[in-house]
Amino acid sequence: MTLLILGGTGTLGRQIVRKALENGFQVRCIVRNKRAANFLKEWGAELVYGDLTLPETLPPSFQGVTAIIDASTTKATDNIDVINVDWYGKLILVELAQYAQIKRFIFLSILNSEKYPDITLMQMKYRIEKLIKYSGIPFTIFKYAGFFQTIINQYAIPILEKKPVFTLLESPPIPYIDTQDAAFFCVKSLSIKETKNKTFITGSSQAWKSEQIIELCERLSGQKAKTLMISTSLLKVLRQITGFFEWSLQISERLAFIEVISNTQNFDSGIEDTYTILDINPKEILELDFFLQKYFEIILNTLEKRKQTKSILI
Repeated sequence: MTLLILGGTGTLGRQIVRKALENGFQVRCIVRNKRAANFLKEWGAELVYGDLTLPETLPPSFQGVTAIIDASTTKATDNIDVINVDWYGKLILVELAQYAQIKRFIFLSILNSEKYPDITLMQMKYRIEKLIKYSGIPFTIFKYAGFFQTIINQYAIPILEKKPVFTLLESPPIPYIDTQDAAFFCVKSLSIKETKNKTFITGSSQAWKSEQIIELCERLSGQKAKTLMISTSLLKVLRQITGFFEWSLQISERLAFIEVISNTQNFDSGIEDTYTILDINPKEILELDFFLQKYFEIILNTLEKRKQTKSILI
């Protein structure tokens, strides 16, 4: 089976490429910059030039392809690219998949995308979800709340650098997931017929509140966090205010995303269904506390070695 992957150079996409190759798939990656994606070629993937904003570059990539995993996306703060890539580009992608009679289209989306039509990226994700469902192409859709890797930038690094950490007062528990495990789910779904034409909520088995993550980071780093708490009502007001001004649109979109990932009601039952259908043992999935423990061990050891080197040079 030849597997076509979009977004293969991204944080999640590269893990999907690696996992697919490990499982014996022939992997072809659509990339805009072959030099930047050369590491995928070294792993064993075939690189083909293609750009979602240039439809004429895409058809050659589909020759002999059996399935597609679309892990490509743009930043939520860049509305122009979101529309060009996550809407117009994906329209062409679905049309080509229909023409090529693709046997499975795996699309990676965002939790609660249908609830936030005022956020451009969420609106585009939900529209493509609906388009794929009604296209006649056999599909599998995975919806994520967030990845462990984003927690590094949101919590770990600010705490280490003694910078403010923003969080919501009414922060619900969120089951983030490691990108390697998310990739494992995607690739495994290709071999399970019960995943055909299904949508899955995906995350680790343990959910974490913001304050729990902050406490964990404080303990592992030995640093005290400078936490700035924002209420949900204030967040909505700030979104409305910042949305009026062109210079503040990025702030508005970022604030909106904090609200989105914090609205995860009824997540646990969806996670259980995903694990059951994919026949995955929750104990085999990496948990956040272990992930952060390893991260801080590496970072703190690196910082200590730099400190020792400086003292020797002085």
